[in-house]
Amino acid sequence: MKKSTVAALSLVALTMAACERESRRFDPPQPGARIGAQADAGAMIAHYERNAYAVATGKRLFTWYNCNGCHGGGGGGSGPALMDDVWIYGSEPMAIYQTIAFGRPNGMPAFGKRVPEDQLWQLVAYVRSLSGLASQDAAPNRNDALEGKPPESLMDKPQAVTSTPGAAH
Repeated sequence: MKKSTVAALSLVALTMAACERESRRFDPPQPGARIGAQADAGAMIAHYERNAYAVATGKRLFTWYNCNGCHGGGGGGSGPALMDDVWIYGSEPMAIYQTIAFGRPNGMPAFGKRVPEDQLWQLVAYVRSLSGLASQDAAPNRNDALEGKPPESLMDKPQAVTSTPGAAH
């Protein structure tokens, strides 16, 4: 084989090995990585938020756990909108994790004892992608139904649904 061909094949192999956008990691976080130190949150972000498969899985879990029921696909409803930049408890990954795991007063139930740790972080990654906070490199390009819908983080932001006190439903 020519040197140029070998070099080109080596470059392609190296490039493909370095790309982690679509890697599927089936190893859940280590038991010691449970809620706590910022270093652990950083490891979870690197493990999930920068991985398209993990974000796509979070998208599927968002539907499976009926988060749409309150958050209306991210646009809001009885729960707050997730597609804007106004977040009561903060948009940092650890704040979102704590919201999902422990719940919040006046509506958000705690899911920490009902949802596995790795799924909590996949949900965090997807929720952050709704408002464009997650890496655009990891935006899932499709859902399981192959509908061809663009990722939510790349769509125009809808107006948040607000209710007026005393309004008829």
